[in-house]
Amino acid sequence: MNSHELFTSTPPRKLFFYAALPGAVGMLASALYQLFDGMFVGQFLGSTPFAALNLAMPFVIINFALADLIGVGSSVPISIHLGRHEDNEASNYFTCASVLIVLAGIVVGAVIYAAAPLIISLMGAEGEFASLAVTYLRVYGICSPVTTIVFAVDNFLRICGKTRESMFLNIFMSVLSVALEAFFLLVLRLGIAGAALGTCLGMAITAAVAYVPFFRGKMLLRFRRPRFSGAMIKKIVFSGAPNFLNNIAGRITSILMNVLLVRLGGETAVSIYGILMYVEGFIQPLMYGMCDSLQPAVGYNWGARAFSRVKAIEKYCFTAAAIISLAALVVIFLVPAPIASVFLGSGDEAILESTAFALRLFSFTYVTRWFSFATQSFMLAIERSGAATLISVSTALIFPVLLVAALWPLGLTGLWLNFAGTSLLAGVLSAFIMLRFKRDWKKLPPEGSVGIEEAA
Repeated sequence: MNSHELFTSTPPRKLFFYAALPGAVGMLASALYQLFDGMFVGQFLGSTPFAALNLAMPFVIINFALADLIGVGSSVPISIHLGRHEDNEASNYFTCASVLIVLAGIVVGAVIYAAAPLIISLMGAEGEFASLAVTYLRVYGICSPVTTIVFAVDNFLRICGKTRESMFLNIFMSVLSVALEAFFLLVLRLGIAGAALGTCLGMAITAAVAYVPFFRGKMLLRFRRPRFSGAMIKKIVFSGAPNFLNNIAGRITSILMNVLLVRLGGETAVSIYGILMYVEGFIQPLMYGMCDSLQPAVGYNWGARAFSRVKAIEKYCFTAAAIISLAALVVIFLVPAPIASVFLGSGDEAILESTAFALRLFSFTYVTRWFSFATQSFMLAIERSGAATLISVSTALIFPVLLVAALWPLGLTGLWLNFAGTSLLAGVLSAFIMLRFKRDWKKLPPEGSVGIEEAA
């Protein structure tokens, strides 16, 4: 089934199960790998390497941020151009984006590699703790040109209607990365460098496999001689800005948190925060997998002026996000100790109790997290990047920093409560944005008519 038929003719419920569920399964596979990554390092290498991994992780994600900006930023106009049956223009965006991501990987990877010792020292880390973090970060810097493109090509596959292929590739990447990391850690005993190298090789091999059908000309999007323009780059930047700024802002917040954690609780506090991030890294991909997998269909139908179909698709997106989020709340609140023990070795019982306490407070994040997440995804899909950016930056940076100051008297407890408070404020902001959009929706031109850009 090609994209035109899938996005225009498939009933919304069937489209949800066809596109969103494979997307969620694919993201679940990636999330499970992240859990295994943390488990391997925590259980086999010990608490100091686990803390070092978590100290370096914000910068690893920054390494992927520019590629994510280009990948997501190109996916939105690609979907809309396909909805207007402008296939050549869509393929040009695809080609240019692929070239730009590799170039960005070279530049950012070189900077990350060179700056790693200074970055980690500024975080307040010393000795073995700092040395391990530098090693982990430098492996990602070296591999950046061949790894950062993997998430973009996943988007391109879904745009072409290859949702199952996308799912299987994510599963393949996770299984391969787990196998490589286990081999490097348990057989070759490469330490924390092996943990990073296993992930990077898994990503690079997966990206190469994913691009094979594009190079063979078997997909709706085809490689063309790239035609770069200022207008095209501007549209990519504006469309990708919400995700990019969310990544950067979120990492700035993580860096700030780690600096405070090092000072308030040392390696133990950093490790607890890392466990919260691993739990978040398991739940958020499920919501992201569903919402992101529906973005091409939403963008396509928005470009085709099929507004009632857009509304029907989004109902499934919001409902699915709510179910996942509220289920996470219940599970984390009821069984925090078993979750914590997955990452902690047979160590101090007090650390386990502290982690369980932090997880219970963290669980309240998911009372409202689903609403802001789905709203941001919807705004991004219909090229309302300003609203999406406001939600993402507020959620990732503005609200957390404000709450750090407001909750500072509570010490570490205030940092654990920061997540739930941020989620609540983001939900209120998203409700305000949706109410404003609801009024604007009534002003849109009739379905199938022109002039949507002016109305929107």
